[in-house]
Amino acid sequence: MHQSQRRRRLVNRIAVLLVALAVSMIGYGAVTPPAHAAASKGCAGGGFSVLGKSPGFSGTVAAPAARFRVQGKYLQFNLDPSDFAVYRMAFTGAANPLDQTGGRFTPIYASRVPDHRGLALTSRIRLTLSGTDVEISRIGPGLSMKLTANDCASGGIFQMEPERADGTRTRFVHRLAPSAFYYDNPRFRRHLGEFLGADCTSPATGPPGRFCVQVKPRVNIGNDVSRRFVVRDSAQVAERVPQPECGPDFTNNLGLDETEDHCGGMSIWDVASGGRMGMVTGEDATEVANPPTDCTHQCQAQNQNRGRLAVLGSPFRVPAASRLTPRTSTDGLDSPLTP
Repeated sequence: MHQSQRRRRLVNRIAVLLVALAVSMIGYGAVTPPAHAAASKGCAGGGFSVLGKSPGFSGTVAAPAARFRVQGKYLQFNLDPSDFAVYRMAFTGAANPLDQTGGRFTPIYASRVPDHRGLALTSRIRLTLSGTDVEISRIGPGLSMKLTANDCASGGIFQMEPERADGTRTRFVHRLAPSAFYYDNPRFRRHLGEFLGADCTSPATGPPGRFCVQVKPRVNIGNDVSRRFVVRDSAQVAERVPQPECGPDFTNNLGLDETEDHCGGMSIWDVASGGRMGMVTGEDATEVANPPTDCTHQCQAQNQNRGRLAVLGSPFRVPAASRLTPRTSTDGLDSPLTP
């Protein structure tokens, strides 16, 4: 390779690194610390107690007649044993270096409810509590549900997996806590169409790959209380059901429409049998990553991409123009299931 060619390549790589550095600094003045990605220190001292059982338990327990609490040091929620609907999910505000709450009890979801269309869970509950992790599952005629969670202050910490004998999808309706809201993240809007990540050689052309990803619109969950709080619905083999009565038209000439037809306080999802519906928080919620692969068997919950993907962060407070409205709508609730 000629010296002039080496010099041009070096200049191009330096330019890309400078762009990545500028992106990482966007909006992060002295008063706006970055959100944190999942790390072992974010789970320090964590562990769930469920139905009188503590970490180290693995076995089955009788299903109670009413909702029961899944209580962790950092995360808590109530679970309905009949359908595995989740209610009153919140961060507890426990102290941690990766805390997103400012030490406050911070509600996230009011409910995450699956519609099993007449099917019910009827078996004993299988429960595994291991370290900071919990796995809860139950089956019924033609149906099974599994819930996994990590008791951590940040990261990918929750998911639900429906499976039906008829192979059809399960509809989930998410309703946020009153203090939380969906918004179109303006830091992603600012970089739409650019390629960012460790393997990019050009913001304009990429080339696209696992660690060089084109920026698309991003819907996040925020609040007006916690500066570091940022959450995202995380779906695998699932489709969001449009609600045309909701959300301003944020489509653009790139054809990117993640935030179109999206309400400010609820969302509707059709999840494939064996698919996953979860949530990610902190840096995991604002990294520029490719969508998860379509996988319904022995899937990895999270790829190990730490440090190689761009993280754009989130604003505090979220501008009014970026908040999705109206908050709720019945539009979409009765739409046909996604094939």
